[in-house]
Formats: sequence, structure tokens, C-alpha cells
Amino acid sequence: MPKQRLLIKGGRVVNDDQSVEADVYVEEGVVQEVGPNLNPKPPSGLTVLDATNKLVIPGGIDTHTHLQFPFMGTTSKDDFYTGTKAAVAGGTTMIIDFAVPQKGCSLIEAFNKWKGWADPKVCCDYALHVAVTWWSDKVHTTGIFQFHEVVPQKKKKSADNLHAWIILHEFNGKGSRLCKKLLAMGITGPEGHALSHNEDVEAEATHRAIAIANTVNCPLYVVHVMSKSSARMITNARNEGKVVYGEPIAAGLGIDGTNYWNEDWAHAAAHVMSPPLSPDPSTPDFLMNLLANDDLSVVGTDNCTFDTCQKALGKDDFTKIPNGLNGLEDRMSVVWEKGVYSGKMDENRFVAVTSTNAAKIFNLYPKKGRIAVGSDADIVIWDPEATRTISAKTHHQANNFNVFEGMVCHGVPVATISRGKVVYHDGVFNVTAGQGKYVSRPPFPPYVYERVKQREESDYLLDFTTIFTENHKGSALCPGAKLILEEEIKYLELSPVEY
Repeated sequence: MPKQRLLIKGGRVVNDDQSVEADVYVEEGVVQEVGPNLNPKPPSGLTVLDATNKLVIPGGIDTHTHLQFPFMGTTSKDDFYTGTKAAVAGGTTMIIDFAVPQKGCSLIEAFNKWKGWADPKVCCDYALHVAVTWWSDKVHTTGIFQFHEVVPQKKKKSADNLHAWIILHEFNGKGSRLCKKLLAMGITGPEGHALSHNEDVEAEATHRAIAIANTVNCPLYVVHVMSKSSARMITNARNEGKVVYGEPIAAGLGIDGTNYWNEDWAHAAAHVMSPPLSPDPSTPDFLMNLLANDDLSVVGTDNCTFDTCQKALGKDDFTKIPNGLNGLEDRMSVVWEKGVYSGKMDENRFVAVTSTNAAKIFNLYPKKGRIAVGSDADIVIWDPEATRTISAKTHHQANNFNVFEGMVCHGVPVATISRGKVVYHDGVFNVTAGQGKYVSRPPFPPYVYERVKQREESDYLLDFTTIFTENHKGSALCPGAKLILEEEIKYLELSPVEY
């Protein structure tokens, strides 16, 4: 077979730490050279892409998706094919999805089930978090390579494979009491979801997790930071030197929760997710400022799409509206529009929050998240001057609604390259179901664990160590993470979530 060879000429290569005018030469899916005026030989069999006046950036990494997810009596609309196909159209070349077992079911079986769904369908690379929906010593010693803990949807916490450090869904179960009260008052529409899940409980859960994680010297990653209060908790913790990372989502940066009061029920229901979008219209701008200044670290999407008919399962009871919205295809453009075009961040910070930081935090770097010799050729040619208008009529996701409908975005992906293959160019796809690969994520990412390790060595706290292996043998959850999960599940049992 002839070698796959690609040359990207004339662009400005943008990494998180610098931008440089350079060509990029790719062979067999790996970057071989980065430099000016490259002229690889022989010219035959070489695909050349012109990136003049455009940016050449690392492919985006979406750290938080739910494709093909069985949830709340239905299954999310985008499967691993339509979801990842839409992802590459938007400039994302890798996702990290969630495998969520039923309570009492094996984590390893859930991992294998999700991988079995994904492998024959994915159009780009992917990895998996594995949820912990219940707790016992069996879970503690399961040895699963990628560990993610989750408790029923409204108050979900996670333990990832990276030394089983905690990924927090910042919520608690107190909202169920308000739900009952609101329903009894006759408030059944989507606005009830926002009213029953105010930002105080999101902030309380975030604060509690930060305190416990810091006490046991366990890193913490807070997913979909939706409110000012929760974001301030993370900012303060980082300023105090705690190992905490915050992940806002594209929807939280681009729109707000005033949509829950829209007179069109279907429109309002389409925005229902947990935690809910903030009804304070100044929140997206606030979160973007923190993201630009490194108080928040990574942009995900929590992409979990349900069409209008699926949302109608909760037509007479907002607690039965399937929670989730889109973002996988539009994440990169929304962040560019609200972050770079607005003047809040530069192109290097854009690369950091959409790709590089995720790669570092989840131990994919420098194979992912960077354009450099030896890195995977996951690359996007980005036109900062082009515009597009987001619409459900033109997007590539399977859903019939787009929460960013009508938003004009400056910054458009012209071409997306996945492992050296041009999979999207000028609106034309060249994808095959199953061409993406599962990517293993080794434990102990240096970006996260250098400070943790140093604190252990300097007697900052007791030495909590464990060994994780990728073959599911001899592994155990680190004591710090184990303590957090046990305490949080006990808390949930005292304040159960009812939907």
C-alpha cells in the first residue's frame, strides 16, 4: 500500500504556547515535519492543502459527550456515527464519552458495551469515562482502566482512570423536594426545572467536593460549570493552590437560561439539562472571562441530544423531560465567537481550552492537542475571517433542534484531518464508520499529578498511592478517591434524587 502523505502549506501553525508561519508535513497519520517552505519528495502521491491566510490548529477534543445514551426512558438521538461525523464538521477530532452502567452492574461490562457500540461507528478517535453508579468493595477493586463515578443524573460524581481522580457533576439531591413542591403548585413546564435547581445547590456541591478532595490530596475535575457561584468556588480553590479544574460547556458560554421561560414549550424544553443553564443573562460572559484567564480550563459540551418528540415525554411534568442538548458540532465556533472574536482570548488560548488542556489533563498529550513532530495528525485548517449561521436546518447532528439557532459565528473549520486523513473539506465529508480509534489513556498525567506527587513526598498529606493497569488486573481505587465516593454516595442516600 502506498504511504498516506499530506502537506499543509502556507498557514500559521497555532499551538497553545506559540504561533508560527509554517508548513506541516504528515505521513502515515503522524506529523513528520513542521517548518517553512517544506518540499517533501517525491511529489507524486502527495496531497496538498492550501492554508494561506488561515490558521492550522490541533483538532478539538470534546471531553464530555453522551452519544447513543439510554437515559430517562429513551436514547439520545446522536449515535456514535452521526455524533462523530458532526464533530469533524465542527473541527473536533476526538471525544471522550461516558459509559454508564445500571446500578449493580459490572463496570467492565459497561465499558465493553459502550466500546462495542462505538468501535464500528466512530468517524474520529474517542476514549471513555466509566461511571460508578453504585458502590461496594467490588467496585473499589474492579481494576477498570478508565474509572468514572456517577450517581443518578442530578447529582453525579465521577472517578476517572487517572489514579481514579474525581470528576464532579456539581449538584445535590435537595432539588427533588422543590420539584414536588413546584408540581403541587401547578408549575409543570420547563421553567420548573430551572426553579427547582438553583445555583446555590450547584455551588454547595462544588464547595463540598473541593474540600474533601483537597483534604485527601485528590485532584478534582468539575464538569459543566454552569453558574457564577460554582465558577467562583473553583477560581478561589485554584488561587489557593488546590488541584482543581473547571469545565464550562459550549451552551453555558453561548446561551442562557432565560430560554426556560419561552412561550414555545418545545423551545424551552430543548434547553433542559442539569445543572440548568443560568437564568442570569450575564453568566455566559462571566464564565468566558474566567475561561480566558485560566480560572476555568477546558470546554466540553455534555452533548446529549433529544428531539422534540422525546422531550415531550415530560409535557405535563418537567421532571420527566429528558435532560440534554447539543454542542458537539458547534463548540469550536461558539468559543471562537464568544472568546476570540469578542477580544477576551487570543488564538493560543483558544487552542488551549478546546484541545491542549484536555489532552494534558486526560494524558493524551503530546500525541493529541499539539501540532509537532511525532504528534497524531489531528489537525484543523481554521478560517478566522469566515462566518456561518448555526441552524438545525444545516447542522449535521441527528436532532431537529439546535440551541444556538440563528447565532452568527466568526471562525469556521475549512478542513478537518483525522490521523492524517482529510475527513472534511469545504463542506464535503470523506468519512467511514469505524475509521476512528479507541485511545488508551495511561494513569498519572504529569500535568495533573506533579503537584500531587510533590505534596505526598513533602508530607503535605499521608501518602495515598495505588497501581492501575490497563488490563484490569491488580488495580484498586486510590484511598482519596474512594473516600470521596463513599462519602458522596452516603450523602445521596440521605437526600435521594427522584428523577
